[in-house]
Amino acid sequence: MPTQVLAAMDGLPGVTTKLSSKLDVSAFVEGILAKVQARDPEQKEFLQAVEEVLLSLKPVLAKHPEYCAVLERMCEPERQIMFRVPWLDDAGNIRVNRGYRVQFSSAIGPYKGGLRFHPTVSLSVIKFLGFEQCFKNALTTLPMGGGKGGTDFDPKGKSDNEGGTDFDPKGKSDNEVMRFCQSFMTELHRHIGSTTDVPAGDIGVGGREIGFLYGQYKRLQNEFTGVLTGKAMEWGGSNIRPEATGYGAVYFGLEILQDKGEDIKGKRCFISGSGNVAQYAAEKLIQLGAVVLTLSDSTGYVYEEDGFTMEQLKQVMEIKNVKRASLKEYSSPTGVYVAGQRCWNVDDKAHIALPCATQNEIEYEDAVKLVNKGVAMVLEGANMPSTNDAIAHFHKCGVVLAAAKACNAGGVAVSGLEMAQNACMSTWSSEQVDERLKVIMHDIFAASSGASKEYGVTLQEGANIAGFEKIAKAMIAQGCV
Repeated sequence: MPTQVLAAMDGLPGVTTKLSSKLDVSAFVEGILAKVQARDPEQKEFLQAVEEVLLSLKPVLAKHPEYCAVLERMCEPERQIMFRVPWLDDAGNIRVNRGYRVQFSSAIGPYKGGLRFHPTVSLSVIKFLGFEQCFKNALTTLPMGGGKGGTDFDPKGKSDNEGGTDFDPKGKSDNEVMRFCQSFMTELHRHIGSTTDVPAGDIGVGGREIGFLYGQYKRLQNEFTGVLTGKAMEWGGSNIRPEATGYGAVYFGLEILQDKGEDIKGKRCFISGSGNVAQYAAEKLIQLGAVVLTLSDSTGYVYEEDGFTMEQLKQVMEIKNVKRASLKEYSSPTGVYVAGQRCWNVDDKAHIALPCATQNEIEYEDAVKLVNKGVAMVLEGANMPSTNDAIAHFHKCGVVLAAAKACNAGGVAVSGLEMAQNACMSTWSSEQVDERLKVIMHDIFAASSGASKEYGVTLQEGANIAGFEKIAKAMIAQGCV
């Protein structure tokens, strides 16, 4: 066994470092988990993500013990940046938020991952997202490392814990969002670059925020470069970028169905969320003849028994993207709005569930409900939307779980294509980008499915293994860095 593996194993319970000994994979993995937990005991989201991945890697570690040498390093970010973000509200009060950028791994390319603006953002949340991003980006086949950033600033103004005394239920004004973004980028610009770290949008960061952030970066650096993705078409963006995550999730689902000899047409679907991912997943499903039954937000959900029409979906897009309002404003003679509940509680049956809202939105009890409602496939549009207990129940019941790091990789894949277009100063047509997206999602499914079959594990675990192997090989080749 290589000496670097022995060094990595040294001191772990149940693991001997004698050259003639056989590696006790379970003890080795448990030892790494124990180290991570001891280092960051309060970071529950990050620990959940690490545990889910590491436990799934046992088969590949048993076959390739040389990969053990990189496992502990893979669980520790290369760099963690935390900073103060002061800004002026419209009343002239100084408010302060906390900003983060976690640069997790650059083994296969520059750090790449979104920025999240939401009151629930913490170092733990950003680390879990960055950790997941490493595997997701590896699966795309594009040269991108993993990173994530964000802040506890809330553009929608749904909390009053950001300093000051006034709570604006209508959300922050455009000028307040602009001033915040400019302050945030004033610090962030020191740590990013088109070949170093390329952020994008995420929850709370759409076209408006990307524009303000990019404008400030350009002013500070005096250069027009592809340092952010998710830009508008007029200034360096890519066609299909807003649609990419939702479309990609559906394309991944099509690959699963095709492998099973089934068709998407007529399949009844529960979708949670009503943001970018949910909207475009719904759009693509409707185009393909599926029946979208639900959409939701933090206030409740809307249910259409016969499925949303394209016109009804456009109304949802108007409410969320233009009015920036709640689904309570949705109006339809056939629709039902249910306040204060998750859409998994709807009294109906479905074939497919697409959690597209946020992390841990499907708990064990929700998984039980979905199985009882006939759901046979879960396409994870959000990042880590299922708890580990929910995942275990899906596997126990034979539900096909398309893990987020594979299923929702379409967004970062097209971000990578935007980087490529920026680098060569060109723009590809919508048709070109969409075709490349389909090919990438096909390749991700092929890699995940191939690893699943090779190691005798689930599709979700196969995605973890496929992404891990690419990163591990790069880390081993680059030495102790």
